[in-house]
Amino acid sequence: MSSVAVAVTGVSVAAGVVGNDVPASTASADIDALSGAGTVQPTVAAESREPVLSRSDRRPEADPVKTATLDESAGSAMTDERRLSDSDPRDIARALLSEFGFSSDQFGCLDSLWTRESGWRVNADNPSSSAYGIPQALPGSKMSSAGSDWATNPATQIRWGLGYIQSRYGSPCSAWGHSESHGWY
Repeated sequence: MSSVAVAVTGVSVAAGVVGNDVPASTASADIDALSGAGTVQPTVAAESREPVLSRSDRRPEADPVKTATLDESAGSAMTDERRLSDSDPRDIARALLSEFGFSSDQFGCLDSLWTRESGWRVNADNPSSSAYGIPQALPGSKMSSAGSDWATNPATQIRWGLGYIQSRYGSPCSAWGHSESHGWY
């Protein structure tokens, strides 16, 4: 409560106590009634209460069609399996963005960054720096931390690259901004 509300409440209570002369015997009688000085009889004894009735015996039988439809064992599950390494590297990157906490609006920056760095080529090799792959890891063997197939698998390279961007720059757009201002990331 605010200090104004506390002050108003205090004044109101004080005015009520000071302004009303209540005989002590009346107050004592009220307290006795509340504290149970008199005897109170329960209106109905527990033994005389009627049992609680269930309505479950009045429910209609379950519809067999609904039961069959809702039965988990009645249907077969459908699964779809795709090898990311067989997809377009850009599609792989789009699919993996959320795995690293990036929203889909970061893809434009990532696309610009890796188009400049490697043209999204899994075997892009920079002979002057020994940078390799889609993210141009320096040296390329660093990507082995993401998988032993780092030299040929775009999904492994992209996972490594997104992890690098996340830890070093925070987001693909921050990495792209650094690349724009410094010429490298």
